[in-house]
Amino acid sequence: MEERQAINRQTEEGPVSRETADRYAEEIRAFVMQHTPDVLKKPRSFIRYPFIDPGSIYDGNVWDWDTYWSVYGFLNLLDRYEDPELRENIIEHAKGNVRNFFDHQLPDGYIPMMIEVADWPEPYLNMRHKEGKKMNMHKPFLAGQICLISDRISDYSWAEDFQEGLLKYFDCYDRNYYYENAGLYVWQDDIMIGMDNDPATFGRPPFSTANIFLNSFMTIELRNAEKYFTALASLHAGEGRAEEYLACASRFQKKRENLITAIQAECWDRRDRFFYSVDVDIHTRKYDWFHQGLGVFWKTLPIKIRVWSGFIPMLAGFASEEQAASLVRHIFDPETFGSDYGVTTLAKDEKMFDLSVTNNPSNWLGPIWLVANYVVFRGLMNYGYREEAELIYKKTALLLGRDLEKSGSLHEYYDPFTGEPIMNGGFINWNILVLNMKDELTNCR
Repeated sequence: MEERQAINRQTEEGPVSRETADRYAEEIRAFVMQHTPDVLKKPRSFIRYPFIDPGSIYDGNVWDWDTYWSVYGFLNLLDRYEDPELRENIIEHAKGNVRNFFDHQLPDGYIPMMIEVADWPEPYLNMRHKEGKKMNMHKPFLAGQICLISDRISDYSWAEDFQEGLLKYFDCYDRNYYYENAGLYVWQDDIMIGMDNDPATFGRPPFSTANIFLNSFMTIELRNAEKYFTALASLHAGEGRAEEYLACASRFQKKRENLITAIQAECWDRRDRFFYSVDVDIHTRKYDWFHQGLGVFWKTLPIKIRVWSGFIPMLAGFASEEQAASLVRHIFDPETFGSDYGVTTLAKDEKMFDLSVTNNPSNWLGPIWLVANYVVFRGLMNYGYREEAELIYKKTALLLGRDLEKSGSLHEYYDPFTGEPIMNGGFINWNILVLNMKDELTNCR
């Protein structure tokens, strides 16, 4: 009760008033809408369809979860654009993101995480995969992007031809990145994992980490796959294919339920009241006559590093009410994740906490990233913590609003103590999610 009251006092006082936050948000909205054409890119090289890039240094790159969040934000803005041609371009570029990824799907179902403009004949990750090098594949945001677009335009028919590719994509995940003993998905390595230097995966052995980021977002992806095939069944109601599509939807629903059960069993720490990534490289290592008795019977070991991705289960909706209440305390704890500008991407009391200026890998060891702020915001809204969500919004609006006033631009990530940008001005991408925060609070969604 005392902790909730303390959070409420923060909400009431806040870093800025709601009026000031809304003013900053409208300034950001005007900036984003003015620069929208800058990130809508025409086909080039072996990228055959129009696409959206993040801006800044990422010109000409089609990224997996980046394009998802860009589309998530731009579709929220869609009706505010006066130019109907621009509205149509946004839709076509969003569809183009999906088409580009399926255009470079390999026969075994593999889809690269990123497609880049380059001198070579195809995406670098595909070339390495063909050579036999196991690479991480497209993060679980592909079905999600299809559903985002289709729901917004109330039409799934444009995506009907992706059904075979989507099934192969999930099958590739299951064959190559699924650790059956624990019922969890694992990263192959630490290359392009979204949170580039997440200590739970960064520098660790191949196929050893069932990352809470990967598994939590996979539950959402499986839910979207179920939605996609259910929509196809509706499109073909009364036809023989409808039953086949419904059977696919049912399989994805069951896979999601099983994955949630595994996450709850293996990733929730009852003592720390937090969701952790886990080590799956756990087995009895026999040598001669040693270790012939009771062997390793546990499936995983927790990697007890508190990373912002431990809050994704609230976005995904599978955290219990009790778990959510515990996570909220972590979110606003000034000793760990709490910041005047949102949520640090790594708890401040972890020994890896670091604010270095770095790219490739980008730094997720504490800086403020807007996608993390939004995920936490949306999770709070999902569980009825509206006042706490509004506090995250006000902190985020303050962060970006001040940056826009000082620099005339937005940046990729920020110092959680000063709010100063760390690097990469001109970054649009998921920074626009602050506008989703404002609109969702206004509409009480």
